[in-house]
Amino acid sequence: MGHAGVIVNYMVNYSAAALDQTFRALSDPTRRAMLARLAAEPDASVAELARPFRMSKPAISKHLRVLEEAGLLARRRQGRVHHLRLVPAPLETADDWLARYRTFWEERLDALERYLREPETGVSSMARRPRPRTRRPRP
Repeated sequence: MGHAGVIVNYMVNYSAAALDQTFRALSDPTRRAMLARLAAEPDASVAELARPFRMSKPAISKHLRVLEEAGLLARRRQGRVHHLRLVPAPLETADDWLARYRTFWEERLDALERYLREPETGVSSMARRPRPRTRRPRP
């Protein structure tokens, strides 16, 4: 594999790993709720973000670590207080990835719909056509 192939392969693997982290982070309802709160309240402190969740501080920290590792939030310290903000780039990347598949399936379903609506083709004409009878040989 040439130098360009190695770079492309690295970028594909990096993108796949980043997508894996994003979807892993989004797979948990608590983390999705945290992201929704950060979207509504930019620059929330960890304490403010954790307030509505009935869980321990270590559990909150674990969820925040997963979101940070996926690049979905950024943290800044002001004294002893940690402030968090949503980073939308990984969500945009995931949305772009999903959009490709959405387009693919929409095109396929549109083609299927056109096929089924044609009067003399498709399943509808097959249903009207009588099936030929075949005799089975007797044993």
